[in-house]
Amino acid sequence: MTEETQTKMENKVETIETIKNNSEVLFLYDAKMCNPNGDPDDENKPRMDYIRNINLVSDVRLKRYIRDYLMEHKKQEIFVCKIEDKTVDATGRLKKLIEDNKTEIENNEELKDLFGEGKKPNEKNLYNHLPWLLSKLIDVRFFGATMPLKSETGKGSQITFTGPVQFNWGHSLNKSNGPIESNTITSIFAGAGEKYGTMGKDYRVAYSLIGFHGIISAKRAEHTKLTDKDIDLFDDAMINAIPMEATTRSKTGQEPSLYIRVEYNSGDFFCSDFRRYVKIKDKKGNDILWDDSAKLISIADYTIDLSELSTKLKDIKDKIEKIHFWKHMDLEISGFDELLKGNEWKVNGKTITIIKLPKPKEEK
Repeated sequence: MTEETQTKMENKVETIETIKNNSEVLFLYDAKMCNPNGDPDDENKPRMDYIRNINLVSDVRLKRYIRDYLMEHKKQEIFVCKIEDKTVDATGRLKKLIEDNKTEIENNEELKDLFGEGKKPNEKNLYNHLPWLLSKLIDVRFFGATMPLKSETGKGSQITFTGPVQFNWGHSLNKSNGPIESNTITSIFAGAGEKYGTMGKDYRVAYSLIGFHGIISAKRAEHTKLTDKDIDLFDDAMINAIPMEATTRSKTGQEPSLYIRVEYNSGDFFCSDFRRYVKIKDKKGNDILWDDSAKLISIADYTIDLSELSTKLKDIKDKIEKIHFWKHMDLEISGFDELLKGNEWKVNGKTITIIKLPKPKEEK
């Protein structure tokens, strides 16, 4: 975003309190006999790193689950979405946003220029109302977006918002010998212009424990107007999006198992990829060797050891404000007992607030 655009937004919006603290996220979910993220360049097989034998999932796939959940279950407006189940370009999506908010716009003198001659949506003038635009699109406040909006001076043809919420690619923490070879699947219905039923392949992984690392930047949040209320919705989506949205034939079989968001006490600190501090152990507490991890078939086969993560958090205790925590009821974890005893973690004279998710309704 240009300095001109940022100054314009700051002058128009003084009441929006954006988040002040950075956060770092560890998110684990398991995938059983499904295709977590198909690769269109490889027959839609599950994305794989064949050299290291790990299953891959793109950040785009995870963000899609979050967007769909917020739109369908939380009634939030989403920028990156289809309209009436049809793909549109960014300009078409902005026009639809104006149409959907017609009553509000017509009752607000400052927004009336969003309709032009013949009462048609005038998306070009959205540049003059960026705070309003951001207030309507929660996925832009999260993940950012590039929009075809020209400035008042006519310079440039688009505005880019860099999202404060970002993930790197997810990958399996266990060895994934896949994908499973597929038998040909058939349909009794013919494809367009075809006489006979269609055929295809159905590739899946047997079992993957997939881990994501993410960050939430308070500095970036200033530009997209991300608020604490938005982060409450983000926590909700991280726990519930996959169960609610991974419901197609190839995606069913995925379920979140662990979500930890470490909220720091400033916007000037990040630690590291938390996945490096996660160990998979058997029920007796023994390390599971990498080759043996290919034999895992369910959450009941292992324990997640977070001892190293606990040690790391102790090392940076003076940087931490709160720890937001959720786990699946069937997941066994070790090495994190001190954090789970109550709502506070007292470590070497420092008290860190522990927030168990989901939050009680009265706290939202």
